[in-house]
Amino acid sequence: MDLVALLGREALDQLLANGKEQEPLKGSRAERDFHPVLKLFLPWTSGTWLLTEIDSDGLAFGLADLGFGTPELGYISLDEIWEVSGPGGLRVERDIHWKATKPLSEYAMESRQRGYIAA
Repeated sequence: MDLVALLGREALDQLLANGKEQEPLKGSRAERDFHPVLKLFLPWTSGTWLLTEIDSDGLAFGLADLGFGTPELGYISLDEIWEVSGPGGLRVERDIHWKATKPLSEYAMESRQRGYIAA
Protein backbone atom coordinates (compact mmCIF):
# COMPACT_ATOMS: atom_id res chain seq x y z
CA MET A 1 0.00 0.00 0.00
CA ASP A 2 1.24 3.46 -0.90
CA LEU A 3 0.44 5.73 2.04
CA VAL A 4 1.11 8.87 0.02
CA ALA A 5 -1.39 7.78 -2.63
CA LEU A 6 -4.02 6.98 0.00
CA LEU A 7 -3.51 9.85 2.42
CA GLY A 8 -1.79 12.56 0.38
CA ARG A 9 1.72 13.87 1.13
CA GLU A 10 0.60 16.82 3.26
CA ALA A 11 -1.76 14.74 5.39
CA LEU A 12 0.79 11.94 5.82
CA ASP A 13 3.43 14.44 6.93
CA GLN A 14 1.01 15.95 9.48
CA LEU A 15 -0.05 12.52 10.78
CA LEU A 16 3.61 11.51 11.21
CA ALA A 17 4.44 14.81 12.96
CA ASN A 18 1.47 14.38 15.32
CA GLY A 19 2.54 10.81 16.06
CA LYS A 20 6.08 11.90 16.85
CA GLU A 21 4.83 14.69 19.14
CA GLN A 22 2.35 12.39 20.90
CA GLU A 23 4.72 9.45 21.50
CA PRO A 24 6.47 10.80 24.64
CA LEU A 25 3.17 12.19 25.99
CA LYS A 26 1.05 9.01 25.82
CA GLY A 27 -0.61 8.16 29.10
CA SER A 28 0.14 11.53 30.67
CA ARG A 29 -1.94 14.61 31.32
CA ALA A 30 0.05 16.36 28.60
CA GLU A 31 -1.30 14.05 25.90
CA ARG A 32 -2.53 16.12 22.92
CA ASP A 33 -6.11 16.19 21.64
CA PHE A 34 -5.38 16.86 17.97
CA HIS A 35 -7.90 17.89 15.37
CA PRO A 36 -8.31 14.96 12.96
CA VAL A 37 -6.06 15.34 9.93
CA LEU A 38 -8.29 13.43 7.53
CA LYS A 39 -11.35 11.29 7.05
CA LEU A 40 -11.26 7.87 5.38
CA PHE A 41 -14.36 5.94 4.36
CA LEU A 42 -15.50 2.80 2.59
CA PRO A 43 -17.80 4.08 -0.19
CA TRP A 44 -20.09 1.02 -0.16
CA THR A 45 -20.56 0.82 3.64
CA SER A 46 -20.74 3.10 6.65
CA GLY A 47 -17.11 2.42 7.60
CA THR A 48 -15.53 5.75 8.53
CA TRP A 49 -12.28 6.78 10.24
CA LEU A 50 -11.04 10.16 11.50
CA LEU A 51 -7.26 9.99 11.94
CA THR A 52 -5.06 12.22 14.07
CA GLU A 53 -1.67 10.51 14.01
CA ILE A 54 0.34 7.64 12.55
CA ASP A 55 3.58 5.85 13.33
CA SER A 56 6.27 4.81 10.84
CA ASP A 57 4.75 1.30 10.59
CA GLY A 58 1.38 2.56 9.32
CA LEU A 59 -0.46 2.15 12.61
CA ALA A 60 -2.78 5.12 12.94
CA PHE A 61 -4.79 6.51 15.85
CA GLY A 62 -8.24 7.98 15.59
CA LEU A 63 -11.97 7.47 15.77
CA ALA A 64 -13.35 4.40 14.00
CA ASP A 65 -16.95 3.69 13.03
CA LEU A 66 -17.55 0.27 11.50
CA GLY A 67 -21.31 0.76 11.31
CA PHE A 68 -22.30 -1.15 14.45
CA GLY A 69 -23.52 1.91 16.35
CA THR A 70 -20.47 2.11 18.62
CA PRO A 71 -17.77 4.43 17.27
CA GLU A 72 -14.58 4.12 19.30
CA LEU A 73 -11.15 5.63 19.72
CA GLY A 74 -8.21 3.37 19.07
CA TYR A 75 -5.39 2.22 16.85
CA ILE A 76 -6.12 1.40 13.25
CA SER A 77 -4.03 -0.69 10.87
CA LEU A 78 -4.12 1.08 7.52
CA ASP A 79 -2.86 -2.13 5.91
CA GLU A 80 -5.97 -3.96 7.16
CA ILE A 81 -8.30 -1.22 5.95
CA TRP A 82 -6.58 -1.20 2.56
CA GLU A 83 -7.08 -4.97 2.20
CA VAL A 84 -10.86 -4.57 2.31
CA SER A 85 -12.23 -4.74 -1.21
CA GLY A 86 -15.79 -3.89 -2.17
CA PRO A 87 -17.95 -4.10 -5.27
CA GLY A 88 -16.01 -3.55 -8.48
CA GLY A 89 -12.73 -3.56 -6.54
CA LEU A 90 -13.52 -0.40 -4.57
CA ARG A 91 -11.18 0.33 -1.67
CA VAL A 92 -10.96 2.79 1.20
CA GLU A 93 -10.97 6.42 0.07
CA ARG A 94 -9.97 9.76 1.55
CA ASP A 95 -12.68 12.42 1.74
CA ILE A 96 -10.79 15.23 0.02
CA HIS A 97 -13.48 17.79 0.89
CA TRP A 98 -13.64 17.11 4.64
CA LYS A 99 -11.96 19.48 7.10
CA ALA A 100 -11.87 19.06 10.88
CA THR A 101 -13.51 21.80 12.90
CA LYS A 102 -12.82 20.50 16.43
CA PRO A 103 -10.56 18.17 18.41
CA LEU A 104 -10.93 14.39 18.14
CA SER A 105 -12.42 14.12 21.65
CA GLU A 106 -15.41 16.23 20.56
CA TYR A 107 -16.02 14.08 17.48
CA ALA A 108 -15.79 11.00 19.72
CA MET A 109 -18.28 12.35 22.27
CA GLU A 110 -20.80 13.37 19.61
CA SER A 111 -20.37 10.11 17.71
CA ARG A 112 -20.97 7.99 20.79
CA GLN A 113 -24.16 9.91 21.51
CA ARG A 114 -25.42 9.49 17.93
CA GLY A 115 -24.09 6.00 17.32
CA TYR A 116 -22.18 7.05 14.21
CA ILE A 117 -19.56 9.56 13.07
CA ALA A 118 -21.42 12.65 11.94
CA ALA A 119 -18.54 14.43 10.26
